[in-house]
Amino acid sequence: MNLLSRRVRLSILVAVGVAATAAVALYGPIAQPPGYHAFADQRVVWGIPNFWNVVSSLPFLVVGVAGMMELVRKWPQGALIPLKAAYLAFFAGAAMVALASAYYHYAPTDLSLAWDRLPMTVVFMAFFAIIIGEHISPQFGRLLLGPLLALGVISVVYWHFTEAGGHGDLRLYVIVQFVPMVLIPLILLFFPSRLSHVRLIWAVLGAYGVAKLFELADEWVFSHSHVVSGHTLKHLFAALGIYVFLLALRWRR
Repeated sequence: MNLLSRRVRLSILVAVGVAATAAVALYGPIAQPPGYHAFADQRVVWGIPNFWNVVSSLPFLVVGVAGMMELVRKWPQGALIPLKAAYLAFFAGAAMVALASAYYHYAPTDLSLAWDRLPMTVVFMAFFAIIIGEHISPQFGRLLLGPLLALGVISVVYWHFTEAGGHGDLRLYVIVQFVPMVLIPLILLFFPSRLSHVRLIWAVLGAYGVAKLFELADEWVFSHSHVVSGHTLKHLFAALGIYVFLLALRWRR
């Protein structure tokens, strides 16, 4: 990829991002599937409904707090100082995911789902800003953090009000969640980082991909295992991805 000039690589990146965004936008309104709140594992334990989906949210709190402590206590060698706000937003968002996800699964409604999705967009957008900063330009990543976080919040607010109006539309939320996942692998390939252990970033993406597969296979996993559901495993693999990124901050040079 280094055979291509930086301008060409950036142009390809922008073109793919615009094309992916346009494809989602032109697709038409994306409604939330009926029965979305009816997860496979609804077992009540100790009086807590949907117990395993509730408690499996707690690892996000552990890794989120650990990440923030790592950044505050002693600046890790694998982190870039200009991106301090992005790293903190990433781990703070993860900690908030734990609380919001536990709340949602304890009482699944459209309103609690909106609160669940808000911190997830913080994690998505902060991670996107971090990748841009580490691989393209630290200053550019820092400047994009605010607008990206705002876009994430707007995507959830837009969905919530359209859903309340009876014509729910997830398009903007889909763009926020998935377009960065299309662009990040290209950024990793097109713009080598000065930081070592890039394979750990690929591992983060892999953990996220596995988490999404388990989310889609929620019912199938539960019906075959009778022990754990796909959604519970989704939580665990997503939290694992955040932990791998924490390891990257510790191990990279």
